[in-house]
Amino acid sequence: MFITSPDLAGETGIRHAFFTREGGISTGIYASLNGGVGSQDDQAHVAENRARMAAHLGVDRDKLVSVYQVHSPDVAVVTGPWPGERPKADAMVTIAHGVALGVSSADCGPILFADSEAGVIGAAHSGWKGAFGGVVGATVTAMEKLGARRERIVAVLGPTISAAAYEVGPEFIERFKAENATYSRFFHASERPAHAMFDLPAFIAHRAQEAGIGRFIDLALCTYGDESRFYSYRRTTHRQEADYGRLISAIALG
Repeated sequence: MFITSPDLAGETGIRHAFFTREGGISTGIYASLNGGVGSQDDQAHVAENRARMAAHLGVDRDKLVSVYQVHSPDVAVVTGPWPGERPKADAMVTIAHGVALGVSSADCGPILFADSEAGVIGAAHSGWKGAFGGVVGATVTAMEKLGARRERIVAVLGPTISAAAYEVGPEFIERFKAENATYSRFFHASERPAHAMFDLPAFIAHRAQEAGIGRFIDLALCTYGDESRFYSYRRTTHRQEADYGRLISAIALG
Protein backbone atom coordinates (compact mmCIF):
# COMPACT_ATOMS: atom_id res chain seq x y z
CA MET A 1 0.00 0.00 0.00
CA PHE A 2 2.88 2.39 0.68
CA ILE A 3 6.62 2.86 0.38
CA THR A 4 8.81 4.58 2.95
CA SER A 5 12.28 6.06 2.79
CA PRO A 6 14.79 4.91 5.42
CA ASP A 7 16.24 8.42 5.43
CA LEU A 8 12.92 10.03 6.37
CA ALA A 9 11.93 7.15 8.64
CA GLY A 10 15.09 7.79 10.62
CA GLU A 11 14.07 11.38 11.36
CA THR A 12 12.54 11.91 14.82
CA GLY A 13 8.90 12.93 14.86
CA ILE A 14 8.27 12.50 11.14
CA ARG A 15 5.64 10.22 9.56
CA HIS A 16 5.51 9.79 5.82
CA ALA A 17 4.41 7.51 3.00
CA PHE A 18 4.68 7.30 -0.74
CA PHE A 19 1.35 5.55 -1.30
CA THR A 20 1.10 3.13 -4.21
CA ARG A 21 -2.05 2.33 -6.18
CA GLU A 22 -2.67 -0.70 -3.96
CA GLY A 23 -5.02 -0.96 -0.98
CA GLY A 24 -8.03 1.13 -1.98
CA ILE A 25 -11.59 0.67 -3.21
CA SER A 26 -11.54 2.34 -6.63
CA THR A 27 -12.16 0.15 -9.68
CA GLY A 28 -11.34 0.01 -13.38
CA ILE A 29 -8.58 2.32 -14.57
CA TYR A 30 -8.50 3.85 -11.07
CA ALA A 31 -7.88 0.57 -9.25
CA SER A 32 -7.42 0.84 -6.42
CA LEU A 33 -5.99 3.54 -4.10
CA ASN A 34 -6.72 6.57 -6.26
CA GLY A 35 -6.25 9.75 -4.20
CA GLY A 36 -6.98 12.24 -6.96
CA VAL A 37 -9.82 14.60 -6.07
CA GLY A 38 -9.37 16.07 -9.56
CA SER A 39 -9.91 12.72 -11.28
CA GLN A 40 -13.21 11.55 -12.75
CA ASP A 41 -13.34 8.65 -10.32
CA ASP A 42 -16.31 8.22 -7.96
CA GLN A 43 -15.55 10.86 -5.35
CA ALA A 44 -16.91 8.66 -2.56
CA HIS A 45 -14.22 6.13 -3.49
CA VAL A 46 -11.55 8.84 -3.54
CA ALA A 47 -12.68 10.09 -0.12
CA GLU A 48 -12.47 6.59 1.36
CA ASN A 49 -9.05 6.04 -0.19
CA ARG A 50 -7.77 9.31 1.25
CA ALA A 51 -9.29 8.44 4.64
CA ARG A 52 -7.23 5.25 4.65
CA MET A 53 -4.10 7.25 3.88
CA ALA A 54 -4.88 9.77 6.62
CA ALA A 55 -5.40 6.96 9.13
CA HIS A 56 -2.03 5.47 8.25
CA LEU A 57 -0.40 8.85 8.86
CA GLY A 58 -2.22 9.28 12.17
CA VAL A 59 -4.32 12.32 11.22
CA ASP A 60 -8.07 12.88 10.92
CA ARG A 61 -9.54 12.10 7.50
CA ASP A 62 -10.13 15.79 6.72
CA LYS A 63 -6.56 16.71 7.64
CA LEU A 64 -4.79 15.11 4.71
CA VAL A 65 -4.30 18.46 2.99
CA SER A 66 -3.67 18.98 -0.72
CA VAL A 67 -3.44 21.94 -3.07
CA TYR A 68 -4.85 22.51 -6.57
CA GLN A 69 -1.71 21.66 -8.52
CA VAL A 70 -0.91 23.80 -11.57
CA HIS A 71 2.76 22.97 -12.37
CA SER A 72 3.99 26.16 -10.69
CA PRO A 73 6.78 27.10 -8.26
CA ASP A 74 4.19 28.41 -5.77
CA VAL A 75 4.19 27.25 -2.15
CA ALA A 76 1.31 27.36 0.36
CA VAL A 77 1.79 27.53 4.13
CA VAL A 78 -0.55 25.07 5.85
CA THR A 79 -2.01 25.63 9.31
CA GLY A 80 -4.92 23.21 8.94
CA PRO A 81 -7.55 22.07 6.45
CA TRP A 82 -8.46 24.72 3.90
CA PRO A 83 -11.62 26.64 4.92
CA GLY A 84 -12.76 26.84 1.28
CA GLU A 85 -11.34 25.95 -2.10
CA ARG A 86 -7.85 24.54 -2.31
CA PRO A 87 -5.29 27.21 -3.24
CA LYS A 88 -3.46 26.88 -6.56
CA ALA A 89 0.11 25.87 -5.76
CA ASP A 90 2.46 22.93 -6.15
CA ALA A 91 4.10 22.74 -2.75
CA MET A 92 3.17 23.06 0.90
CA VAL A 93 5.08 23.64 4.13
CA THR A 94 3.99 23.52 7.75
CA ILE A 95 4.98 23.46 11.41
CA ALA A 96 1.49 22.33 12.42
CA HIS A 97 0.93 18.97 14.07
CA GLY A 98 -2.13 16.90 13.23
CA VAL A 99 -2.08 17.65 9.51
CA ALA A 100 -0.50 15.73 6.64
CA LEU A 101 0.75 17.41 3.47
CA GLY A 102 -0.20 15.29 0.46
CA VAL A 103 0.83 15.91 -3.14
CA SER A 104 -0.61 13.94 -6.05
CA SER A 105 1.34 12.63 -9.02
CA ALA A 106 1.24 10.18 -11.91
CA ASP A 107 4.71 10.60 -13.49
CA CYS A 108 5.74 13.99 -12.06
CA GLY A 109 8.11 13.93 -9.10
CA PRO A 110 6.66 13.88 -5.56
CA ILE A 111 9.19 15.25 -3.08
CA LEU A 112 8.88 15.08 0.72
CA PHE A 113 11.04 17.40 2.84
CA ALA A 114 11.86 17.47 6.55
CA ASP A 115 13.99 19.38 9.01
CA SER A 116 13.14 17.34 12.08
CA GLU A 117 15.28 19.47 14.39
CA ALA A 118 13.25 22.58 13.53
CA GLY A 119 9.96 20.68 13.23
CA VAL A 120 9.33 21.89 9.68
CA ILE A 121 8.11 19.71 6.82
CA GLY A 122 7.23 20.22 3.19
CA ALA A 123 5.85 18.42 0.17
CA ALA A 124 6.18 19.36 -3.50
CA HIS A 125 4.83 18.21 -6.86
CA SER A 126 7.59 18.65 -9.40
CA GLY A 127 7.02 17.87 -13.03
CA TRP A 128 9.36 19.37 -15.60
CA LYS A 129 7.60 22.75 -15.44
CA GLY A 130 7.82 22.91 -11.67
CA ALA A 131 11.44 21.80 -11.60
CA PHE A 132 12.32 24.23 -14.39
CA GLY A 133 10.44 27.06 -12.66
CA GLY A 134 12.09 26.51 -9.26
CA VAL A 135 9.56 24.72 -7.06
CA VAL A 136 12.32 22.86 -5.20
CA GLY A 137 14.17 26.01 -4.19
CA ALA A 138 10.91 27.80 -3.40
CA THR A 139 9.90 25.01 -1.01
CA VAL A 140 13.23 25.21 0.79
CA THR A 141 12.94 29.00 1.10
CA ALA A 142 9.42 28.67 2.51
CA MET A 143 10.66 26.10 5.03
CA GLU A 144 13.45 28.46 6.08
CA LYS A 145 10.87 31.15 6.83
CA LEU A 146 9.32 28.70 9.31
CA GLY A 147 12.65 28.04 11.02
CA ALA A 148 14.28 25.29 8.96
CA ARG A 149 17.89 25.35 7.81
CA ARG A 150 18.51 24.10 4.30
CA GLU A 151 21.66 22.20 5.23
CA ARG A 152 19.58 20.14 7.70
CA ILE A 153 16.77 19.34 5.28
CA VAL A 154 16.28 15.77 4.10
CA ALA A 155 14.36 15.56 0.81
CA VAL A 156 13.21 12.34 -0.85
CA LEU A 157 11.97 11.93 -4.41
CA GLY A 158 9.31 9.28 -4.73
CA PRO A 159 7.94 7.37 -7.75
CA THR A 160 8.66 9.42 -10.90
CA ILE A 161 8.83 8.67 -14.60
CA SER A 162 12.35 7.59 -15.52
CA ALA A 163 14.50 8.70 -18.45
CA ALA A 164 13.90 5.31 -20.09
CA ALA A 165 10.21 6.18 -20.51
CA TYR A 166 10.25 9.95 -21.02
CA GLU A 167 10.76 10.86 -24.67
CA VAL A 168 10.51 14.56 -25.54
CA GLY A 169 10.56 16.59 -28.73
CA PRO A 170 12.89 19.27 -30.10
CA GLU A 171 11.03 22.29 -28.68
CA PHE A 172 11.26 20.82 -25.19
CA ILE A 173 14.97 20.20 -25.58
CA GLU A 174 15.66 23.69 -26.91
CA ARG A 175 13.77 25.34 -24.03
CA PHE A 176 16.14 23.73 -21.54
CA LYS A 177 19.30 24.39 -23.53
CA ALA A 178 18.31 28.03 -24.04
CA GLU A 179 17.99 28.43 -20.27
CA ASN A 180 21.34 26.78 -19.54
CA ALA A 181 23.59 25.03 -22.05
CA THR A 182 24.74 22.56 -19.39
CA TYR A 183 21.19 21.19 -19.18
CA SER A 184 22.00 19.16 -22.28
CA ARG A 185 23.39 16.53 -19.90
CA PHE A 186 19.83 15.64 -18.83
CA PHE A 187 18.96 14.47 -22.36
CA HIS A 188 20.01 11.23 -24.00
CA ALA A 189 19.53 9.92 -27.52
CA SER A 190 16.21 8.32 -28.44
CA GLU A 191 15.28 6.24 -31.45
CA ARG A 192 13.37 9.08 -33.15
CA PRO A 193 15.28 11.83 -34.95
CA ALA A 194 15.38 15.21 -33.14
CA HIS A 195 13.88 13.63 -30.02
CA ALA A 196 15.54 12.68 -26.75
CA MET A 197 14.95 10.88 -23.46
CA PHE A 198 14.69 13.36 -20.59
CA ASP A 199 16.00 12.46 -17.13
CA LEU A 200 13.52 14.25 -14.88
CA PRO A 201 14.76 12.65 -11.63
CA ALA A 202 18.33 13.77 -12.38
CA PHE A 203 17.14 17.30 -13.16
CA ILE A 204 15.20 17.44 -9.88
CA ALA A 205 18.31 16.21 -8.05
CA HIS A 206 20.30 19.01 -9.70
CA ARG A 207 17.76 21.59 -8.53
CA ALA A 208 17.93 20.16 -5.01
CA GLN A 209 21.71 20.50 -5.04
CA GLU A 210 21.38 24.09 -6.25
CA ALA A 211 18.99 24.76 -3.35
CA GLY A 212 21.59 23.60 -0.83
CA ILE A 213 19.53 20.73 0.57
CA GLY A 214 21.53 18.74 3.10
CA ARG A 215 20.48 15.29 1.88
CA PHE A 216 18.59 14.43 -1.30
CA ILE A 217 17.54 10.85 -2.00
CA ASP A 218 15.96 9.49 -5.18
CA LEU A 219 14.07 6.26 -4.55
CA ALA A 220 14.60 5.45 -8.26
CA LEU A 221 11.09 4.09 -8.84
CA CYS A 222 9.60 4.51 -12.32
CA THR A 223 5.86 5.14 -12.51
CA TYR A 224 5.63 4.17 -16.17
CA GLY A 225 7.47 0.89 -15.84
CA ASP A 226 5.71 -0.49 -12.75
CA GLU A 227 2.02 -0.69 -13.59
CA SER A 228 1.15 -2.94 -10.65
CA ARG A 229 2.17 -0.28 -8.12
CA PHE A 230 1.94 3.09 -9.87
CA TYR A 231 -0.37 5.19 -12.00
CA SER A 232 1.18 6.86 -15.05
CA TYR A 233 -0.24 9.71 -17.10
CA ARG A 234 2.05 8.85 -20.02
CA ARG A 235 1.06 5.18 -19.97
CA THR A 236 -2.61 6.21 -19.95
CA THR A 237 -1.98 8.58 -22.87
CA HIS A 238 -0.26 5.87 -24.89
CA ARG A 239 -3.24 3.58 -24.30
CA GLN A 240 -5.74 6.36 -25.06
CA GLU A 241 -7.58 5.77 -21.81
CA ALA A 242 -10.11 8.34 -20.62
CA ASP A 243 -8.41 9.25 -17.33
CA TYR A 244 -5.88 8.04 -14.78
CA GLY A 245 -5.50 7.62 -11.04
CA ARG A 246 -3.27 9.78 -8.86
CA LEU A 247 -0.68 8.61 -6.38
CA ILE A 248 -0.44 10.46 -3.06
CA SER A 249 2.85 11.14 -1.29
CA ALA A 250 2.41 12.62 2.17
CA ILE A 251 4.27 13.71 5.27
CA ALA A 252 3.21 14.73 8.80
CA LEU A 253 4.75 15.77 12.09
CA GLY A 254 4.25 13.09 14.68
